[in-house]
Amino acid sequence: MNWDTAILLWINSHSAYWLDTLMWAVSRAATWIPLYCILLGIIVYKYRNWKAVLLILAGFALAVGLSDFTTSSIIKPLVCRLRPTHEPALAGMVRIVNGYTGGLYGFCSSHAANTMAVGLLFSLLFKHKTATAALMVWVALNCYSRMYLGVHYPSDIIVGLLVGSLWALLAYWALSRLLPEVCAAARQGDS
Repeated sequence: MNWDTAILLWINSHSAYWLDTLMWAVSRAATWIPLYCILLGIIVYKYRNWKAVLLILAGFALAVGLSDFTTSSIIKPLVCRLRPTHEPALAGMVRIVNGYTGGLYGFCSSHAANTMAVGLLFSLLFKHKTATAALMVWVALNCYSRMYLGVHYPSDIIVGLLVGSLWALLAYWALSRLLPEVCAAARQGDS
C-alpha cells in the first residue's frame, strides 16, 4: 500500500489550473465521442459490409460491456477498497478537483478497463502501428487522469488494464473465428 499511496499522492499533488481542466475533460466519456466516431468510420470504411461491421461492433460491445461489468459489478463490490478520495487516512492529503470524489469503491478502475478494451481490440483488429500508438497514448492519458483527479491508486489502474486486456483478447479471439466467414461472404457478394 505504501508505494501505491506514494505514487498517487505524487501524481495528484503535481497540479496546475490548466492541468485540472485538461484532466477533468480527459476523464469524461463525452470528450471522446469524436474518437469513437472516427473508429466507427474506420471500421465501416475498411469492411464496407454491414454484417462484418455489426459483428465487429458486437465484439467491441462485448469487450467493453464485460470489462465494465467485471470491474463495477463484480470486483468493486467484492473487494470494497475505498477510493483515495474516500479514504479517511488520506483526508486532506488527496487534492479533489471540481468536488469530484467518484463512487465509494475504486478497485479496480473501470476507465482503465474500458479504454484498454477499446484500444487493444481495435489495435489487434487493424494492426496499424500509428493507430495503435495513438490509442495507447489515449489509454495512458485516461489512466493518468484518474490518478491526477485522486480517484484511483496506481494498482486500481494496473488491474483495470489487465481486466480490459483480458476481455479485448477474448473478443478478438471470438472475432478471429467468426470474421473470416463474414469477409468471405462479403467478397462473394461484391463479385
